[in-house]
Amino acid sequence: MQTKNLPLHHLLKPSQNTDGKAPVMFMLHGYGSNEDDLFSFARELPAELCIISIRAPHPLMASAFAWYAINFDENANKWTDKEQAKTSLNSIVSFIDQAVETYDLDPNNVTLLGFSQGAILSYALALSYPEKVKNVIALSGYIEVDILATDYVSNDFSELSFYASHGSVDQVIPVEWARNTPPLLKSLNIEHVYEEFPVGHGVAPQNFFALKSWLDKRI
Repeated sequence: MQTKNLPLHHLLKPSQNTDGKAPVMFMLHGYGSNEDDLFSFARELPAELCIISIRAPHPLMASAFAWYAINFDENANKWTDKEQAKTSLNSIVSFIDQAVETYDLDPNNVTLLGFSQGAILSYALALSYPEKVKNVIALSGYIEVDILATDYVSNDFSELSFYASHGSVDQVIPVEWARNTPPLLKSLNIEHVYEEFPVGHGVAPQNFFALKSWLDKRI
């Protein structure tokens, strides 16, 4: 379907829903990828979903984009440009508001699906602005507390649900980082599922079937 002129480039698969405003899923790809990556899942996801896959704003090379910079110091320690991450987070929040209005979607039935850097931002968006999101599928990411809203713990998370997963042999984002997720979500009384799969930095077929089953019950 032809997409509308919105601030971030995106792909769109329309909903097959003909009764009322459609539920929507926004896809956020990982560092060095693009909007085509997660969009390959679209045909296997619930038909009633409108699916919008967003391209990150910072080009790295041909067909490769990032939501924020990842840098290495002289000791090969990796660090995140947290201010750039916050800027991208605000851009995504604005984009969601505009896309929901432009495509006449249901603002109360918004799902985020993020992988790696996209999962980190999905966590941050949902915890900082839970009123904008119903479901979050966070794949191969972790919660970066430093980019959350300063008063996020006082938010109302009663309508929010998370499905989180990680590869037990992830060579990019250590699984130990992801294992901090369930205790934090539990401390906030947020409904969540956390699963690990015997893979690296990717989504195994059994992981996809598990997240699809989880999502089918919540759309």
